[in-house]
Amino acid sequence: MSKAYEISKQNKVRQLKEKADYDRATVHEILDSALIASVGFVQDGQPVVVPMLFGREGETVFLHGARKARVIRLLEGTTTACLNVTHVDGLVYARSAFNSSMNYRSVTVFGKPRLVEGTDEKLHALRVIAESTMPGRWGEVRDSHINEIKKTGVIALEIESASAKVANAMPKDEEEDYDIPIWAGVLPLVSAFTALRSDDRLLDGVEPSAVVKAMQGKIL
Repeated sequence: MSKAYEISKQNKVRQLKEKADYDRATVHEILDSALIASVGFVQDGQPVVVPMLFGREGETVFLHGARKARVIRLLEGTTTACLNVTHVDGLVYARSAFNSSMNYRSVTVFGKPRLVEGTDEKLHALRVIAESTMPGRWGEVRDSHINEIKKTGVIALEIESASAKVANAMPKDEEEDYDIPIWAGVLPLVSAFTALRSDDRLLDGVEPSAVVKAMQGKIL
């Protein structure tokens, strides 16, 4: 397998090409640091975009939803879906509104979705999703009831093509604008988990595990 996704008409970045990155490791890193993916597809000739929990394993992205949810049924019946995740890393204050922008990391994935049906495969996919959002937690909680598994829908999206787009720079103003006495620069934005809050029905003496404590302060 090549280190980069092949550039095609489908995944080629056309605007701000200098920010494009087709490296698999870059795409995977941005995907893996996101909690929610916006999934797009066509229903009856109309575009639909739905936010979904997900997890990645290799070149497969597993998407989570209720088994009877519209999005699971529609993805099951479509031939191609598009997935996007975006992290906003800061506001870029330029000396003009036109050149003001954002720093960000974004990935767009195209692939063919299929419904995950077998109990064993579904449990594996659910573990991938769980470990992507709450690392280490799957091994601490009780086993899933069979009815819970049946009520859960999982779509496997095989990555056929993908591209990343990354902006991380100071403002680029017009040369004559650098003489204007207006502050310019970047205001960073950090997305991070904060401090744990205990459930009010927690049993006496029960403390969060090491894997849960490790999530405090984690930056996405």
